[in-house]
Amino acid sequence: MRKRIIVTGGAGFLGSHLCEKLLKEGKEVICVDNFFTGSKHNIKHLMDNPYFEMLRHDITFPLYLEADEIYNLACPASPVHYQFDPVQTTKTSVMGSINMLGLAKRLKIKVLLASTSEVYGDPEVHPQPESYKGSVNPIGPRACYDEGKRCAETLFFDYNRQHKLKIKVVRIFNTYGPYMHPNDGRVVSNFIMQALQNKDITIYGEGTQTRSFCYVDDLVDGLVKMMDSRHDFTGPVNLGNPDEFTMLGLAKKIIELTGSKAKLAFKPLPSDDPMQRKPDIALARKELAWEPKVKLEEGLRKTIAYFDGLLKNGSI
Repeated sequence: MRKRIIVTGGAGFLGSHLCEKLLKEGKEVICVDNFFTGSKHNIKHLMDNPYFEMLRHDITFPLYLEADEIYNLACPASPVHYQFDPVQTTKTSVMGSINMLGLAKRLKIKVLLASTSEVYGDPEVHPQPESYKGSVNPIGPRACYDEGKRCAETLFFDYNRQHKLKIKVVRIFNTYGPYMHPNDGRVVSNFIMQALQNKDITIYGEGTQTRSFCYVDDLVDGLVKMMDSRHDFTGPVNLGNPDEFTMLGLAKKIIELTGSKAKLAFKPLPSDDPMQRKPDIALARKELAWEPKVKLEEGLRKTIAYFDGLLKNGSI
């Protein structure tokens, strides 16, 4: 009997890769997405699989399905998208979580929350362990996402304490790879698109702020390991790559790999943009035997090839 898995946000960047992995593992997958940021392009290669089902649905409304596990990934995850409709972003994190938790409670099944490193805000601790409570501006332009995910975590743990619901919470750090939205405003997609088109590469501030980049295959492997981990391990657990890179270093690496003629263009730092972001993954190593395997250059080459293909096919 195949396990039936619900993946909310399943047509998004991470969700589509997760759907693909679960199908390869012999699961039946119900992909739930309202296509606010998800794309049919990301899942079209899965549509002919008899064990894959697509459901257009906004999880801020209740969902009535039967399943064995839920991965709750639905939420715009890049500043361009989550600031476009901040009220809807908060509703997706909060009301969407309430609806998925209610469904899991009715079915008595495990539910995983894809939370975010943004719950740490602009961190005063480096690298960030799961015990760090964060430094978040609750009224800033990023708060719809940051505080929405913090509230979602609160709901998950309250359902666990109050209703004994089986929960899993992961905090996802910067992730990149094929199926990223080319215009999502994230640094890797921005830099690659600008480099491939020989446009100026936008660097905010002096480019000294750091990020750590995890290739999507590694991240999805971590999600599945977390779902399959021992029943009393709820998390939260950091998933990300602890290798740290400056924005300036990343831009130069992408220019080198694309052979671009792009120049660097420096602009002022956006409001509440964190200066440092690096996961402490000691807990993931201990509990999940997980750590990233794909090096930045290898992952960038695959991502560049994907975006280059979109440009050449006229898909952008």
